[in-house]
Amino acid sequence: MPIAVDIDVMLARRKMSVGELAERVGITPANLAVLKNGRAKAVRFATLAALCEVLECQPGDLLRWEAEEAATEEAAAEEAATDEATAEEEATVAHPE
Repeated sequence: MPIAVDIDVMLARRKMSVGELAERVGITPANLAVLKNGRAKAVRFATLAALCEVLECQPGDLLRWEAEEAATEEAAAEEAATDEATAEEEATVAHPE
């Protein structure tokens, strides 16, 4: 999808956790994760407004358009990073030191 979601960037700038943002916005952490990871098909304006209010930003700080090719490359890179993090977490759980 050519719309990229930069909620993680604003979370880092505000030094806020996903759980805290979800609580303050009034949505579940799971739904926020779907939105944050770019897997959402839609977002309600009320939710977008609440995100902007809590993060003290504009909608354009959270959403941006990018060319389809760049979006595909970014999605592949994010998926590889997620797979690597999951593998490391599983290895830690299976073999704690």
